Amino acid sequence: MAGHSKWANIKHRKGRQDAIRGKIFTRLAKEITVSAKEGGGDINANPRLRLAVQNAKAVNMPNDNITRAIKKGTGEIEGVQYEEITYEGYAPNGVAIILETVTDKKIRTVAEVRALFGKMGGNMGETNSVAWNFERKGVVNIKTNGKSEEDLLEHVLESGADDLEWDDETTRIVCAMTEFGNVMKYFEENSFEISEGKLEYIPQNYVKVNNIDDAKKILKFIDAFEDHDDVQNLYHNMEIDDSIADQID
Repeated sequence: MAGHSKWANIKHRKGRQDAIRGKIFTRLAKEITVSAKEGGGDINANPRLRLAVQNAKAVNMPNDNITRAIKKGTGEIEGVQYEEITYEGYAPNGVAIILETVTDKKIRTVAEVRALFGKMGGNMGETNSVAWNFERKGVVNIKTNGKSEEDLLEHVLESGADDLEWDDETTRIVCAMTEFGNVMKYFEENSFEISEGKLEYIPQNYVKVNNIDDAKKILKFIDAFEDHDDVQNLYHNMEIDDSIADQID
């Protein structure tokens, strides 16, 4: 088990994540629409859609919004046509970045993404320029609800997952992509409160940052992309040194 150091290391980001929750419904609606378009509107026959709907309900997205997003994907009601595009590149200090976007105008998005990389001091790369350093994994976020790391470790092993990143509020369960459905089912059936489940890019090697100014510059870079309407998910391999983590706003 790798332990929870990476999760503890980025806890200072929680305030920022809370600040962008206002956009969460839009991003979830896009994911629901794309999932329905890809695999149909039946959540029982479309695992990706089922997961997207579950994530939406976990943040109390209204049922009308969910239904409308599904119908847009299946073509039952008129809506924009979304396309999924993944971009790769580097933030300052050689930190690897993977962006998952959903857009209705590919030409606009690629131009804006390229411009942001340049403006924020990074470099946009070609396909697989950084993806080789990441592994696709399933991640299930559960409410810790007072359980110790040792208690949850037993459930991790029983569920078939590989690792956990414990936190006193929300714990991340990490598993092989092929085991994702089984792990989700295990925690659902054992009455855990699941706040989110999705596939993520997990870095295999990290870039440690131990300078406050460098860390702030990279976080500003990340924030700029998280504010972009077309960016669904951003993954990076920065690890902020524990000695400065608490000094960063």
